[in-house]
Amino acid sequence: MTFENNRALIQIRLEQAEECLEAARSLLPMRKCSRSIVNRAYYAAFYAALALLHTQEKTSKKHIGTIRLIDSEFIKPGKLPKQASKWLHQLFEARMEDDYQSVKPISIEEAQEALETANQFVQSIRDCLIQEGY
Repeated sequence: MTFENNRALIQIRLEQAEECLEAARSLLPMRKCSRSIVNRAYYAAFYAALALLHTQEKTSKKHIGTIRLIDSEFIKPGKLPKQASKWLHQLFEARMEDDYQSVKPISIEEAQEALETANQFVQSIRDCLIQEGY
């Protein structure tokens, strides 16, 4: 893949992350749709993670694989703060629990917390991309 194509993919993934954050933010004032807010918050983080992985031309077919790659390629070497791993894992678990395991609804406060976590994670990715020269 050429450098220009890779940069374009990174930009697309960052735009997807921002779209997800914006969608979650737009739902928050309604004080309902907590499930959708958590979902969009997770996907914002996921797309940002994909953007960062594109800098090393790494991908995974599974979400957990993407998370593991972020941990091994960026957290372990210290390119991202350890807190970023915690944020990504929290968002993944919240989405998985809500989508597949939970019978109780997510509170709006939990949804707001997920959105704040996603904002922090996406910003940490943006900071890392700048440090990496993107």
